[in-house]
Amino acid sequence: MKKLFNAHKVSMLGVFLGGLGGYLYWYYVGCSSGTCAITSSPVNSSLYGALMGFLLIGMIPKPKQSTEKEHK
Repeated sequence: MKKLFNAHKVSMLGVFLGGLGGYLYWYYVGCSSGTCAITSSPVNSSLYGALMGFLLIGMIPKPKQSTEKEHK
């Protein structure tokens, strides 16, 4: 479990922050008519935000790790 968390901690952070952002958007802005597909419920808004957070974090390139052969 610890290996899984360490390998994907940046992605999990993006999902968490995106979900939180989606919920806060629903709470403060929301949809007054109730016909909006994404912002009409907190679950939809949070899931959409989590997906967007995951995708946005995935766009950031990972730093290239050097090997010993490159330094020789």
